[in-house]
Amino acid sequence: MPALMMIGVDIGTTSTKAVVFTLDGKPVSHHTVEYPLLRPEPDAAEQDPELIFAAVLDALKVSVTQCPVTSPEFVCLSFSAAMHSLIAVDAQGRPLTASITWADNRAAAQAARLKASTAGAGLYRRTGTPIHPMSPLAKLCWLREERPAVFAQAARFVGIKEFVFHRLFGEWLVDHSIASATGLFNLEKRDWDEEALAVAGIRREQLSRLVPTAHRLPLPDLGFLPTGTPVVIGANDGVLSNLGVGAIAPGEVAVTIGTSGAMRAVVDRPVTDPSARTFCYALTERLWVVGGPVNNGGIVLRWIRDELLGSGEVSYDELTRIAERVPAGSEGLLFHPFLAGERAPLWNADLRGSWFGLGLQHGRAHMVRSALEGVMLNLRGLLPAVESLVGPARQIKATGGFARSGLWRQMMADVFDREVVVPESFESSCLGAAVLGLYALGRIESLDAVNAMVGATHRHEPVAADAEVYRQLIPIFDALPRQLGEQYRQLAEFQRRPRR
Repeated sequence: MPALMMIGVDIGTTSTKAVVFTLDGKPVSHHTVEYPLLRPEPDAAEQDPELIFAAVLDALKVSVTQCPVTSPEFVCLSFSAAMHSLIAVDAQGRPLTASITWADNRAAAQAARLKASTAGAGLYRRTGTPIHPMSPLAKLCWLREERPAVFAQAARFVGIKEFVFHRLFGEWLVDHSIASATGLFNLEKRDWDEEALAVAGIRREQLSRLVPTAHRLPLPDLGFLPTGTPVVIGANDGVLSNLGVGAIAPGEVAVTIGTSGAMRAVVDRPVTDPSARTFCYALTERLWVVGGPVNNGGIVLRWIRDELLGSGEVSYDELTRIAERVPAGSEGLLFHPFLAGERAPLWNADLRGSWFGLGLQHGRAHMVRSALEGVMLNLRGLLPAVESLVGPARQIKATGGFARSGLWRQMMADVFDREVVVPESFESSCLGAAVLGLYALGRIESLDAVNAMVGATHRHEPVAADAEVYRQLIPIFDALPRQLGEQYRQLAEFQRRPRR
């Protein structure tokens, strides 16, 4: 009998990953293809959609052809993708723009204006997407104002997964999960929001057809997978990461730190925050995910390595060894990690990174450790907002590249003052996509089946003395960005001015 396999593909911000799993969730082969993040002008963060489509095919082909299992039968292929991307395409589906990613801040002025308007609060309540430059709604406003010729020429506005699916299937489709992160999707009606479309200046015909996350299509001939293999459109990477780590029960909160970071929990109905600190995105027709994203995760470590230490040759393991020389709290040195502005919970694109409390007693090791702590302290600021919507978090399920570091895992437990559990699979979005594929095909009755697939490699309890240190520093850390909001705005404006 053939061995039954499932495939999860994650179209991410810096790479596309494809993982082949057994039906009980064990990875047997995988392949990752990286691509650059382009910054052609200040605040821009773009990618080449053609490169990404090629990366999807390459990652899939290598993971499938290198599968070590004899006579595998692939029961499903399911997709995860990064949120908030925007590509203007012509009537033939050719890109008129690069893929404008979540990290692009050029719509800051449009987002600020919209957020301050009378329509802003209503848009958030109906769509569940905080008003911010990351949002395709804000990006469309920017494109209309700053690139009017391109905006007028565009036949459609799509995200990167839609672009890939159109290339594969010849249809413009968007799943409810990706759509719910655009700022254009009405959560209750599960349809495009008419007022949001009017604000963006577009017609619904310029957007893709909405389909559930369990929507299926037959695979065309790719040459390395059987034609007709069931393909499930899947969902966005955030909600699938929750599924992939098994954080779908009450009291379980997922924290992911990759290039950026996020905190999320699952609810059974759309929920928005009165203070507009959190998002609400679809997972299935009956499950939703609430939480918040941060811009600054692993990207901070890369900056520390490349700019502060001045060497791309330094490994991340070496960085954590440097940080281990310093006690919890970095002897009073705080680092605000806003190198790329910030999203939740502050939703302020003008924020900038800084060290606070620097003294002669501090050295390079303090600066490195405080940077790691700054990422954690910033993420921890989301916890009150999430708990206000879902109740107390008894356990943190953590994933992402940071989870390979014992220091950072323990730091999370101490900063959050909660037990931290790290699942076996680091590729949680790929596993989540594959499990959603099984559910869509009726091979599992409930998404709870993921709990039998997700083992735990590490468990960390808070160290009482270190947790107390962070408790003393958290009020100072949280207060500074709010107190210095006007100064951050002035500095951001100064940095955006053209240089001669």
